[in-house]
Amino acid sequence: MKQKNRYQATLLETLWKIYNRPERLEPFTAGSDLFWSDPTFSERILEQHLDDSNGAASRPVDERAAQIDWLWAKLGLQPGRPLFDVTCGPGLYAVEFARRGCTVTGIDFSPASIDYAQDLAVTEGVANRCHFIEQDIRAMDYSGANFDAAILLYGQLAVFPRAEAQAILDNIALALKPGARLCLELLDQDKVDKTNSSWWFTDDSGLWDDEPYLHLGERFWFPDQEASIERYQIVHLATGQLTKIYISDQTYATATIAQMLRQAGFTQVDIYPNWDNLPLPDAEEWVAYVATK
Repeated sequence: MKQKNRYQATLLETLWKIYNRPERLEPFTAGSDLFWSDPTFSERILEQHLDDSNGAASRPVDERAAQIDWLWAKLGLQPGRPLFDVTCGPGLYAVEFARRGCTVTGIDFSPASIDYAQDLAVTEGVANRCHFIEQDIRAMDYSGANFDAAILLYGQLAVFPRAEAQAILDNIALALKPGARLCLELLDQDKVDKTNSSWWFTDDSGLWDDEPYLHLGERFWFPDQEASIERYQIVHLATGQLTKIYISDQTYATATIAQMLRQAGFTQVDIYPNWDNLPLPDAEEWVAYVATK
């Protein structure tokens, strides 16, 4: 009985927290309960990366193959050339480039993904050409590493405020040798959903819990900032507890990104809307940038 009463009290407190939530959050508001480097959460993210039935974290294998062929050509890669994979996740791109002969340094702040990438490199026989590091890319410093190329894919730059995004591009440029190229992938600002919305769903287990949960979602668009924030209220049904998740997305006009890349030290920026017409189901939503230092 005491356990039941405790559960009811916790659930009631959770519901009142949701009821009394701030009406609207600014992009990049602090206070999220989510830490992307949390070991348990990183294991759930890894499951999403490896699930080819959805593109929630990584693209399916056939889509990656098309991108890798394109990147190999556009970045001028050759066997023996060093590649910098920024936000490498579980190494699905990095290991394939290593199989083609590149030496790859990959960084990501998800411990489960880094562990998987290291194991994958061993399995594929390219561990001697792969170096994976668990690190927040905002803290990276590879100045003078003289990489021949770098990749920052799947819109990962957009999760940072503009000032941090600029600093990341600056640091990537410092890690590249003269003439090296960076491929940056971001959502096409013209195609981004600019409406406010809300939704909910339940799941027996998934990204937010290993047990049943209720997901309550809200999305707010801020035209003056060209950014959005999504707020998820996760009610853990086994305990009645609440987790608050805030995820912001900074969008960019192509001219803005070109300017930021030039500010970072890149002398030429080539822009490829629709992923240069690669056979990707969502190609029209994305823009690929290839910047030459």
